[in-house]
Amino acid sequence: MKKGWLILFFVLLSGAVGYLFWETRPAVQLASAQQRFEILGGEDSVVIVERIVSRENVRAPKVPAFMVFAGDTIRFDRVDMRERMDRELIAFTYGHTNSLLMLKRSRRIFPQVEPILAAQGVPDDLKYLMAIESNLSETAVSVAGAAGLWQFMREVGKEYGLEVSPTVDERFNLKKETVAACKYLKGALAKFGNWMTVAASYNGGINGMSRRLETQRQRNALDLHLVEETSRYMFRILVAKMMFEDPALFGFELDEDDYYPYVPPRRTVNVSANVDDLAEFASRHGVSYAQLRRANPWLRDSKLVVAKGKTYEIAIPDLEAERDNILDLYQQQ
Repeated sequence: MKKGWLILFFVLLSGAVGYLFWETRPAVQLASAQQRFEILGGEDSVVIVERIVSRENVRAPKVPAFMVFAGDTIRFDRVDMRERMDRELIAFTYGHTNSLLMLKRSRRIFPQVEPILAAQGVPDDLKYLMAIESNLSETAVSVAGAAGLWQFMREVGKEYGLEVSPTVDERFNLKKETVAACKYLKGALAKFGNWMTVAASYNGGINGMSRRLETQRQRNALDLHLVEETSRYMFRILVAKMMFEDPALFGFELDEDDYYPYVPPRRTVNVSANVDDLAEFASRHGVSYAQLRRANPWLRDSKLVVAKGKTYEIAIPDLEAERDNILDLYQQQ
């Protein structure tokens, strides 16, 4: 009798596991993926929207004959160049979770970063380093401890002017970390003379790249024998540029409301003295502590310690504009 119940239990368990696998199978295996969204708009509105995102018969893009990156033409007329590019095209096409999230975040991140790059004299294409470094996540932290969109290590961040303290970590301050990244990139350009080698040095280090160029008697990182991570890094940047410029080429058909928008803060508050309770500070400005931290990920504690002569700009999110933006998107469908 006990044996019969045991067999029945395993049959039911196997069925449940099979059902869960079928319901959660990857999107690339599906003819379509359904997503449901619900907004509670107060007492007068409840909106439920269902969207179908097609991913049927997706194929990785072909390797192009050439690409232009930061003003330089890169040709794929060598066997190794073509195969290295093809590998990353496949990875971006079928690693659909990260690829899709990066696309969605791009409309929030790029509009904030692009003017800074332009003002600093850095080509717009260098913004794609962020996609490879952090998947465009403002709060990304690597296993090695690199942080932020540009993934600065603690000491390197300090070297380029970023404050890292118990209550403040400017590696998560989009404006300041982007300026710091520009300093690095321009310094590397002065040494290497081409932006692709500069990009490779962001992964492999300036000193390491210099040694390899010297010992292998080359001028461009694309012609070097490198460790796999740095070797792939350059081609991932090129494929990222292709994907952000033409998502449909990779099988991603996104509507405007699929992207996460950039909503400017309602205002910024200059703070030149210690704030002992950020939750109380947030409440005084009409937002919650969680919303304040979301808008200012560089704040790393429930208080803010301000050194003498230092001033911080704290963004106050525009909650009404954020809500209106989302409601407008649903009303347009």
